Amino acid sequence: MAALLPTLGKVRRRARALASVANLHQITTVGDCFACDNDGRYPPSVATIGFGDNWNWQPPTVLTGYLKRTPALRRSMSAYLHPYIPDASVMFCPSAPLKYKYQQEAWDAGENWDNPDTPSRPDALVGVYCFYWNYVGYLGDRQELFRGPSGPAKARREGRIVVSDYFGYDHWRSPNAYGSCEKLPDSQITEGYMISSAYWSQPAHGTPEERDSLGTKLRAGYTDGHVESYTPADTVPMRVILNRETGQPYPTGTGGQGIFYLPRIGLH
Repeated sequence: MAALLPTLGKVRRRARALASVANLHQITTVGDCFACDNDGRYPPSVATIGFGDNWNWQPPTVLTGYLKRTPALRRSMSAYLHPYIPDASVMFCPSAPLKYKYQQEAWDAGENWDNPDTPSRPDALVGVYCFYWNYVGYLGDRQELFRGPSGPAKARREGRIVVSDYFGYDHWRSPNAYGSCEKLPDSQITEGYMISSAYWSQPAHGTPEERDSLGTKLRAGYTDGHVESYTPADTVPMRVILNRETGQPYPTGTGGQGIFYLPRIGLH
């Protein structure tokens, strides 16, 4: 039995990896199906908050926002994609440590999602995949904006990454630590809370050398439909934009949204 345990662990990790590849491939395929039905365009990003012209970006892991931005834009990704993906588990990384307890209920409820643990307000839902269609973020190292693809035939200056594993650093839920839906070396669980899924985290200083040494295998889906693996060394840091007019990102440190690492190959 002792000899079998390491082998069984590898088999489970391989099974979860295959399941994640299948999820990411299905999401990219569904994005194409939606675009075919909607003039060649992916859905609007739901990772926003505010009213009318007074709004800013939220993390790309958002599946359902707190409020609609305008009467014309929805707050839930499932309002666009539920007809194509009825099973909510497709939208969550199978390598994450714990399943979000309301993931199917929230996906089925869509625009009407209201967490029973917090019944006084319409709640958000935050997952552990990053969704980049029609999303804008700030690339600090390059001092320029990242623009996610608007459709399978992406426009000039748009990135080609559609969806990826979550991998980041210094989120307010895990300060001074890397976070990922894929297990990191010597990682621990950052537990989910009322509106968010759990993920793996590992205390660190956030240096490029540390990130490059992690060796964790991550995955992403692209506009041409393929899913590809990459490592933390193959990434570029992106921050969530607080002021969309100036491109100013959320401040670093306690209480911030942290850094999201995008696969370098997906930027253009």
